[in-house]
Amino acid sequence: MMNAERAAAVAARLDRLPSSRAIWVIVMLISAGGVFEYYDLFFTAYVAPGMIHSGLFTPQSLGIFGALGSIGVAGFGTFVFATFAGLWFGVVFLGAAADRLGRKRAFTGALLWYVACTVIMAFQRSGEMLDVWRFIAGIGFGVQLVTIDAYISEFVPAAIRGRAFSLDQVISFAVVPLVALFAWLLVPREVWGLDGWRIVVLIGSIGAILVWFLAAALPESPRWLAGRGRFAEAEGIVAALESRVAAEQGTTLPPPVIARLEPKDEGRPAARLFDRRHRARTIMLSVFNAAQVIGFYGFNAWVPALLIARGITITHSLEYSFIIAIAQPVGPALGALFADRIERRTQIIGALVVMGAAMPVFARLSNASALIAVGVAFTLAANIMSYAYHNYQAELFPTEIRARAVGFVYSWSRLAAAFGGLAVGYFLHTGGVPAVAAFIAGAMLIAIAVIGIFGPRTKGMSLEQIEH
Repeated sequence: MMNAERAAAVAARLDRLPSSRAIWVIVMLISAGGVFEYYDLFFTAYVAPGMIHSGLFTPQSLGIFGALGSIGVAGFGTFVFATFAGLWFGVVFLGAAADRLGRKRAFTGALLWYVACTVIMAFQRSGEMLDVWRFIAGIGFGVQLVTIDAYISEFVPAAIRGRAFSLDQVISFAVVPLVALFAWLLVPREVWGLDGWRIVVLIGSIGAILVWFLAAALPESPRWLAGRGRFAEAEGIVAALESRVAAEQGTTLPPPVIARLEPKDEGRPAARLFDRRHRARTIMLSVFNAAQVIGFYGFNAWVPALLIARGITITHSLEYSFIIAIAQPVGPALGALFADRIERRTQIIGALVVMGAAMPVFARLSNASALIAVGVAFTLAANIMSYAYHNYQAELFPTEIRARAVGFVYSWSRLAAAFGGLAVGYFLHTGGVPAVAAFIAGAMLIAIAVIGIFGPRTKGMSLEQIEH
C-alpha cells in the first residue's frame, strides 16, 4: 500500500469510530492541559486590582513601559499587552513546533514552560519585570493553544468533532469561576506575608504541574504519525483504540470508508498557507481572529476595571466579576446541544451578534443586577463563539501544516489582543465604558462580515473531505 493510501486508511479508521468512553477520555486528558492555561490567561483581569494596589503600575515601577503614560495606557494596559505579545510570539515563531516535534511533545513542553515562567513572575517586585516575565510565559501559552486545537481535531471522529471542542472548552472555562473566586477572596488581603494576587498566580502553576503527569497517558496523534511516515506507530495506536471501543460497544466496528485521494500541493510548509487551495482560508481566518479577540478579551480581560468605571467598588467589582465568571463554562456546555447539528460558521456569527449588541447596553447601565445580567449574556455568547471557532480553524487545514496554519491565523488574534489591550485602556481613559463598547461592537461587525461572506461549510465532514 502506498504511503498516501496508508495515511488515508489511518484517518478513515479514526473517523468511523462511534462516540465512546475511550474517545472522550482522550479529549478530557488533552483538555486538562487547557485548564491551567486558561487559569493563567484569565487571572489577568482578576488580579489587576491587587497589582495596581501593590504599586506595580506606577511610572517608576514600570521603567521603560512608563513611557506609555503619555497616551494614557501605562499601567495595567502594559500587563495585558505583555500577555498577548508573548502569545503572538509563541504562535508565530514556535507554533509550528507541534508539526515538527509531534502533538504530545509540544503539549507537555509548553505546559512546563509557562508554569516555570509564571512562578518566577509571581515573585517580581517591579512592574517592568512583571511585564517581562508575563511576556515570556505568554510564549508557552501560545504554543499550547495551537497544539490543543490540532490534537483534538485529529483524534476525534467527524460526527462528534463539534461536541469534542465543546467539552474541551467546558473543561477549560470551568476554571475561570475558580480564578474569580480566588481573586475575590484573596486579592484584597495578604496571605503568609504575600500579596493575595501572588497567591492566586501560584495556585494555577501548582495545579498545572499535576496536569503534566496526567499528560503522560496521552497517545500521539495517529494522523500526525502517519503524515511523518511512522505508520507502524500510527496503526498500533489506532488498533488499540479500536479494540477499546469495540469492547465498550460490544459490537463489530463498521468498515472504514477511505476518502478519495487527490494530489497534494508541493512546497515548503510556510508557503502552503498561501497556495491556491489555502490562501482564501488563511486570509479569512486571519482577519476574523484579529476582529473577534477585541470583543472576547476586550471584555474578559477588563471586566473588573469596566465595572469600577461604572461606579462599582473594587471589592464589589471582584464579587460581580466572580458571578459573571460562573457563566464561562455554561456557554460551550449549551453549545454541545447543537455543536454538530448547525454549521460552525452559523454558530460563530450568531454569537458575535449577541456580543456586539450586549456591549452598548452594558455601557449604559449602572444597576448592579443589570450589569451582571448583561455581562453573563456577553460571556455565554463569547464562549459559544470560542469553542466553535477553535474547532473551525483547525478543520480548515491539512494535518501536515495544521499547527503551523492555526498558529499563523491565531497569531493575528494575539497581536490584536496585545494592541487591543492598550486601545481599551486608552478608550476607557478618554471616553469611558461607552467608548470601549463602540470599539468592541465595531470589531464584531468586521468578524461577522468576514466569516459570513468567506467561511466554507464543514458540518459532518471528515478533515480530509474539508481539505479537498
